[in-house]
Amino acid sequence: MSKFVTRFLKDESGATAIEYGLIAALVAVVLVTALGAMGTKLSTVFSNVSTSLP
Repeated sequence: MSKFVTRFLKDESGATAIEYGLIAALVAVVLVTALGAMGTKLSTVFSNVSTSLP
């Protein structure tokens, strides 16, 4: 039983998975923020183009 507990406490594979999950979440937040800002500017450009066409 003590070997199981010792091995369980030394196991870091779950921590690595959590770290990768946090990195993926951070990348997703950055992408959503950047694409949101770019989308607003792109919408403005298309609106300007559509109003200038006859």
